Amino acid sequence: MLNKSDLIKYFENGIKNTSEIKIGTEHEKFIYHKSDLSLVPYSGDVSINSIFDDFIKDGWTPIKENENIIALNKDRASITLEPGGQFELSGAPLKTIHETCKEINNHLEFTKKLEEKYNIGFLGLGFFPIGELKDVPMVPKKRYSEIMTPYMKSLSGLGLEMMYQSATVQANFDYISESDMQRKINVSAFIQPIVTGLFSNSPFKNSKLSGYETYRGYVWTKTDPERTGIPKFLTEKTLSFEEYVDYALQVPVYAIIRNNNYHNCTKYTFQDLLDGKNNQFAPDDILIEDWINHISTIFTEVRLKTFIEMRGADAGSYNTLCALPAFWSGILYQEEALEETFKMISEFEYEDLIKFRSDVLSNGLNSLYKNKTGWELAEKLLNISFEGLKKRCKKNLYGDDETVHLDYLFEVIDKKETASEKAKKLYFQNDKLNTQKLFEGESF
Repeated sequence: MLNKSDLIKYFENGIKNTSEIKIGTEHEKFIYHKSDLSLVPYSGDVSINSIFDDFIKDGWTPIKENENIIALNKDRASITLEPGGQFELSGAPLKTIHETCKEINNHLEFTKKLEEKYNIGFLGLGFFPIGELKDVPMVPKKRYSEIMTPYMKSLSGLGLEMMYQSATVQANFDYISESDMQRKINVSAFIQPIVTGLFSNSPFKNSKLSGYETYRGYVWTKTDPERTGIPKFLTEKTLSFEEYVDYALQVPVYAIIRNNNYHNCTKYTFQDLLDGKNNQFAPDDILIEDWINHISTIFTEVRLKTFIEMRGADAGSYNTLCALPAFWSGILYQEEALEETFKMISEFEYEDLIKFRSDVLSNGLNSLYKNKTGWELAEKLLNISFEGLKKRCKKNLYGDDETVHLDYLFEVIDKKETASEKAKKLYFQNDKLNTQKLFEGESF
């Protein structure tokens, strides 16, 4: 039977040696027909299945659920589907941002060939800008159709929009001890809303202005509050593996999977299952794999697994896909930079964080974080990251260090114009969204 020490051990097993630390980058994009800008469905003549076939011919291994391909694996990378067909590349854990960008480049070069073959496009925005929820084709994956969709409907929030119409880019980082995990999560929790503002890129919904710099970010505030947001304990210096376990034990479980069948457990927390309160599963039936699956259904903006996930940014252009992991690497993977940022966040209270996080969704980096604007803090953090990357001194074949991947963010800071603000100027004029121009301009 699983006990608490087993659950804590799962996180302890994530501890790496300093020489082993790596960077993982994941990004999602919408696939659409260029003919009418509608989303490409899972099956049909031109479909996600067609696209999967091309990847399989390129050496990717299909992962099936029943007879449906729901993912692909190659080396240590994977391609998965979000509920509305959002196409996600989860990159391999890599040593440098240069390697990350090379991996992304290779992926996008391949998708470019598919664009020409199928007359499709791959769109990099945080929220699909046209159409309604009912227009989105569904992916035939049991976790989505049998568990999450009915559950999100029952919550009466915006969870279905999160599932089917939003897209993100995230970066993942290792920890070298429990105290290192604590510092990295404390720092990440406090500055995550600044990153959300810096990478905001979802100003449109249903061909209109959404009223938000990051509508995706707003949608997340109306999605399953028991497992989202930035819980206070993530910001506290007492954070430990055990405390994270205590939190996760009290989160409702989506499902227990046995023989490819999903058993709905949304009325039970993981602690309830261990206490024998579910008639379907005795405590002895609960496996560590169930815990691992459960951890992946916690959607806090900083999430702990056997690594730390940064989940606060909208999907965006190619430049953002390299800039996000570069920004975080410069802060989290260089000791002086991490310490400087840790001191910086000490001036903020949790209440400051929550207020800024709420304000930044609609007002962007013009919002005040205590007594400073988001722009001021973003610039300070960007400079810390720059110095951190310089000291990391990871160079490519041309002698460039990783700071070259921050150029996009320095331009954003210099102009005080995020992707979201720029998109409104370029594509929304005379109270009308130029959808054709938007899709052409924001596709890979």
